[in-house]
Amino acid sequence: MAFSVGSTKKMGKRRKAHLVAEINVTPMVDVMLVLLVIFMITAPLLTVGIPVDLPKTKASVMNEKDDPLTVTVDEKGLLYLQETVIELSALVPRLIAITDSNPEARIYVRGDKSIAYGQVMEVMGALNSAGFKKVALISELPKSPSPATSPVKERK
Repeated sequence: MAFSVGSTKKMGKRRKAHLVAEINVTPMVDVMLVLLVIFMITAPLLTVGIPVDLPKTKASVMNEKDDPLTVTVDEKGLLYLQETVIELSALVPRLIAITDSNPEARIYVRGDKSIAYGQVMEVMGALNSAGFKKVALISELPKSPSPATSPVKERK
């Protein structure tokens, strides 16, 4: 009598193929890395707004948690609320509607350095008379001079 040692097959019956329930992670990681690169490239492009040449100051940078509303006066004197052109007469009612009449809403005013000072002050006056308390001007920080062009020289 002959029989096979260690064989679990019965005569006449086949053993079913065992399914492997594993996730192949490599394609998923590849897709995630491609998406990461795409978002890293496109994210800075989405923050571009109205091009304004801001004046430079040495004021400190403000850290805010909420996205503020931005009112911009460009070099042609056009007024923008965020990225939409708006008339000065329609600015205050629109801001009141957006902020739900919240006088504590943060509003930033950006003005091109080539426009008259009075145009920016007219916008700020309208915001102040509407009761908005947190109105701030945005400026650009000056670029720090490189050590090669620094006016201060080291003594030897």
